[in-house]
Amino acid sequence: MKIGLIDVDGHNFPNFALMKISAYHKACGDAVEWYNGIEHYDEVFMSKVFTFTSDDQSIIKADKVFKGGTGYNYDNLPIGIEALNPDFSIYPMYNDAYGFITRGCIRNCPWCIVPKREGKIMPYRDIEEILQGRKSAILMDNNILACDYGLEQIEKIIKLQCKVDFNQGLDARLVTDEVAKMLSKVKWIRNIRFACDTQSAVAPFLSALKKLNKYGIKNHRVFVYLLVQNVDEADKRSEIMKKLGVNPYAQPYRDFEKNIEPTEEQKKFARYVNKKEIYNSTDWKGYNSSKRTVVIDERQLNLFN
Repeated sequence: MKIGLIDVDGHNFPNFALMKISAYHKACGDAVEWYNGIEHYDEVFMSKVFTFTSDDQSIIKADKVFKGGTGYNYDNLPIGIEALNPDFSIYPMYNDAYGFITRGCIRNCPWCIVPKREGKIMPYRDIEEILQGRKSAILMDNNILACDYGLEQIEKIIKLQCKVDFNQGLDARLVTDEVAKMLSKVKWIRNIRFACDTQSAVAPFLSALKKLNKYGIKNHRVFVYLLVQNVDEADKRSEIMKKLGVNPYAQPYRDFEKNIEPTEEQKKFARYVNKKEIYNSTDWKGYNSSKRTVVIDERQLNLFN
């Protein structure tokens, strides 16, 4: 068969599902290539990660067209395909390995689709199986610190001396003194990432940061995702991060169930935080030309005194 692939999100990052579909069909002896819009294919697979990515509106020349990924639906790959190692050859521009050590999460955050799609946390892959001989890996686990297998794999990462990036962020609530010491031994590709999505998450994050500081991880090496729902509340978190010298990244809230877009104010605040030349030179009040004031809870910052 002749198989065509369409990465609807646009090759901005490797599409994990398409890599596995490619591996499966190549193992079956099928010809696999990126859909070119000219030739006719037996089957075409379209994958989209984000609901806000515009769909491909072109007429697909194929006997069968399959759409999948969280941008379309919550369906999982068939077990036989899911079990395969991804085909990295379709993304030659990326040198890092990509994969999951664990799947699922112990949390049930209302804005997150992981519990619905993957369920509770469970072991998934060994780091050496993910690397396939490579020296670095982007790991997409949602909460690797939440199970013994994940912690064991981090210890293995340290022994292998490979570089990693847990690009979904680590759970600050699970950073004990022992975990902080372990994380300080990891070779990070860029930063060590956390999420601080609500005001109630600030204190656990600051506690984790203090433990990481103890073992030599400086604040400027820490990257923090900030979910933006109420902008004033998100600004309080962003000002705490600025004062501490950590690197925040604001993400406007999207309702995936109702497909509701972020407000213009949420998007403007995200632009303010994420453009560091602006963020570091002014505050949100100045950028937004409003009379809003930011109140920082100094009791939280006193954790570092």
